[in-house]
Amino acid sequence: MSGHSKWSKIKRKKGASDAKKSASFTKLANIISVAARNGGDPEMNFKLRMAIDLAKTFSLPKENIDRAIKKGTGELAGNQIEEIIYEGFGPDGIALILEIVTDNKNRTSADVRHILAKHGGNLGGPGTTMWMFSQKGVITLDLDKLSENLQLELIDAGAEDINITDGITIYTSVEVFETVKKKVEELNLSILESNFEYVAKDLVKPTKEENLLKLFEALDESDDVANFYSNADL
Repeated sequence: MSGHSKWSKIKRKKGASDAKKSASFTKLANIISVAARNGGDPEMNFKLRMAIDLAKTFSLPKENIDRAIKKGTGELAGNQIEEIIYEGFGPDGIALILEIVTDNKNRTSADVRHILAKHGGNLGGPGTTMWMFSQKGVITLDLDKLSENLQLELIDAGAEDINITDGITIYTSVEVFETVKKKVEELNLSILESNFEYVAKDLVKPTKEENLLKLFEALDESDDVANFYSNADL
């Protein structure tokens, strides 16, 4: 399996300071607010806990996190944040799934259409590309090696696949993701990223990799695009 594109690796190699700039505080706060709709206690709301962990990775201040939670639970007034899934294509027909968080659906739709069109892609309707992906729990470790014994312990905990060819990435079903993540933490393995992702069932090699990476950069810079996934073989 491959749930992480070359774009993710490029961002990491650029260094922490650049990576923090690319993940804006607005985007991170909106992700927290959406997650907090199901409850403001991260101990009882796993989705919120994941959102907070992500925000801390990018140094979102505690006061911003607390304000975003209160906005999501309705304790603070503000525009309603919507969570939307867009499907479409990039250059060379590369399939895309985009997770959107926005307080203005019409503005975001126009912005995303413009970004895709500018880079040789287009936005599709529901079901256009979703069938090409499976939702998985994905945990990326901040490690280069993982012993066979540790791999077996993670598999016993419910890991479906462990990719060790370029860093360490663990794949799970959505149902056992929390269990496997807790096992990773119990084993004191350093986590770089952990989230639910749409993993492509089959990968497609783009003709011009640089064109696709320019699209990825533009999507990453959009405050309304929380996450995006492709079937590109990079």
